[in-house]
Amino acid sequence: MALMPVSDALAAVLAGAEPLPEETVPLDQAYHRVLARDVAARRTQPPQAMSAMDGYAVRAADAATIDSQLTVIGEVAAGRPFAGLVGAGEAVRIFTGGVVPAGADTVVIQEDTVADGKRITIKEAAIPGRHIRRAGVDFAEGEVLLRKGARLTERDLALAAGMNHPHLPVQRRPKVAILATGDELVMPGATPGPGQIVYSNGYALHALARQEGADTVDLGVAADTLEATTAGIRRARESGADILITSGGASVGDHDLVQQALKAEGIAMSFWKIAMRPGKPMMHGRFDAMRVIGLPGNPVSSYVCAFLFMVPLIRALSGRTVIHHRRERAVLGRDLNANDQREDYLRTRLERRDDGTLIALPVNHQDSSLLANLAAAQALLVRAPFAPEAEAGTQCEVLLLPV
Repeated sequence: MALMPVSDALAAVLAGAEPLPEETVPLDQAYHRVLARDVAARRTQPPQAMSAMDGYAVRAADAATIDSQLTVIGEVAAGRPFAGLVGAGEAVRIFTGGVVPAGADTVVIQEDTVADGKRITIKEAAIPGRHIRRAGVDFAEGEVLLRKGARLTERDLALAAGMNHPHLPVQRRPKVAILATGDELVMPGATPGPGQIVYSNGYALHALARQEGADTVDLGVAADTLEATTAGIRRARESGADILITSGGASVGDHDLVQQALKAEGIAMSFWKIAMRPGKPMMHGRFDAMRVIGLPGNPVSSYVCAFLFMVPLIRALSGRTVIHHRRERAVLGRDLNANDQREDYLRTRLERRDDGTLIALPVNHQDSSLLANLAAAQALLVRAPFAPEAEAGTQCEVLLLPV
């Protein structure tokens, strides 16, 4: 099979990806969930005119001149309105959040008055409407303030609470099952034997999926046998996974058994070679509703492919409004050689000049096994296939990595 362009591969991964079914969750469980429907306010906020300061509610005409004197006829605190009417020459003591009593049209802050028993003297001329939060200044009943497809922030939750919503309609979280393969893998903390390495890919994959709002299922590490790999794929189906991510065994060597196992389980493959670096041996297929992404085993290739393909798929199934990574403009900090037929994603450090210019500095060693360079990078610099040599100072595009 010829190498598939990255854009075509991503289109294949996202083909037919629709938001998962809606469910309702309590407000305190809705953080970073994705709204399934628009949400409108169930009340007006504030429902009545409220004082923004501690002071006195008065008629502006009675306090228009300095040294005007008014009689205090009552008091208003938050949650304790004044039932009477403010008439000529009268004032009501009011505290922040108190309902402005009928008849009053301004609040004179306490610092601009001198109190003497039931009398106050005005020391700063009043202005109509000053220090009053009018009814509905925040939002009105029926106003749509939270939109379908938004991933809810902590600020959104505060707004939803103020709108009087104890529950919110959200899309179901995608379930991502992650299966590693390889006889050479041992878990962190173990002592690797001859030819063995410490398993690292899964930790990044689980974290990346969860950061995007997915639930994850750890299927462990399968031995390099067709039976073990097939059993892992079956466990993914039994778990109800929406996405199966395999790590390792995606190439064409004698011990790369993932493609054989997927086909043996009836999973239709749409591609297994991509024109990208790192990550050429990546696979994609489907089994009914379960989507499969077979990642390479090299840790950098595994992460970059997951970032480019798994993340948008999770976002699409989650119902997110924004699915694709946004490319940022930067300036090359060093020269780059011409590119070949594969699209490059170079691990890159970023620096910000005093004038705000973003400088992209690709790391010197781009081997797909180097985890330290991946951890030190803040972005992936994107180079198109057959891109010519590029000198320092020229424009480039980067994808920012999660922080």
